Amino acid sequence: MDSLKGFSFPVDLRHHGSVVKTILPQVILCGVFSLFVDIIHELNLFNSWPLVNMIPNILLGLLLSFRTSTAYERFWEGRKCWGTLVNNVRNLSREMWVAIEEIEPKDKEAKVEAVRLLVAFAVATKMHLRYERTSSELKSLMSPERYKKLKRMNNIPLEVAFWIGDYLQEQYERNCLNSYQLNAMKLLLNSMVDCLGGCERIQKTPMPLAYALHLKQLLLVYCLFLPLQIVDQLHWMTVPMVVLISFTLFGIEEIGNQLENPFGTAPNDLPLDAICNTMRRNIEDLISLAPSVRDWKNPRLEHVTADLR
Repeated sequence: MDSLKGFSFPVDLRHHGSVVKTILPQVILCGVFSLFVDIIHELNLFNSWPLVNMIPNILLGLLLSFRTSTAYERFWEGRKCWGTLVNNVRNLSREMWVAIEEIEPKDKEAKVEAVRLLVAFAVATKMHLRYERTSSELKSLMSPERYKKLKRMNNIPLEVAFWIGDYLQEQYERNCLNSYQLNAMKLLLNSMVDCLGGCERIQKTPMPLAYALHLKQLLLVYCLFLPLQIVDQLHWMTVPMVVLISFTLFGIEEIGNQLENPFGTAPNDLPLDAICNTMRRNIEDLISLAPSVRDWKNPRLEHVTADLR
């Protein structure tokens, strides 16, 4: 990412992904108010009040630190859930492709469709977290009949997981899988559903509204009373100083707001589209390059099939 390549001049001034646009109204308000305080002070109509700011700096710092650390913890937990989902999709797709035997010619088509459903689960999870109901990306990963059926479901990824589990059970009943292979694959499938539940927990448990509002109000009060406290020492430098401090404080608080729910489409959210595209490329590579399990003489598969059996 650009943020990891140093502090180049164009990167430092870019607006994409920045919180400047969001916090600009609050910063302007504090700057205008500090200018008004400075003018009446220069006209000798007002003297500074050194003790007017009753909000201790250390208390405000602790509140901001707690806000941002809690938000980043939610962001990182969401990333770990998606990292686990990626690993489970890769492992389950590999085991399905290698272990499930193809008895009839149509079995390979059914296996390809089932393996692509793993990517469909990830795409459906992304859509579910973003409150989306339709997607051309999801439509291309399954039959039109199944896609039409999904539109009537409340929890789309759970229905996709049901189809995958149903396919695995069917292969076990056809003796294309043994019980140990079936149990191992179902454990991976259950872990994928656990990742969905973890993301839903983050999405549906926001920061308490009372805490978020109280912190915003404290920041505004602090920044509005700040010029009354420092105007006697800084005079005309009061305005840029208040603007800088308010920009810093409101910016930190807004970063916490943006990290709180990391599953959207904003620049600071998790790159779920890129993650799903990566999984899809991995699955398509597996389908196109991996040989059939019945090709026992292929040296690339001899040790894999031996372990699975």
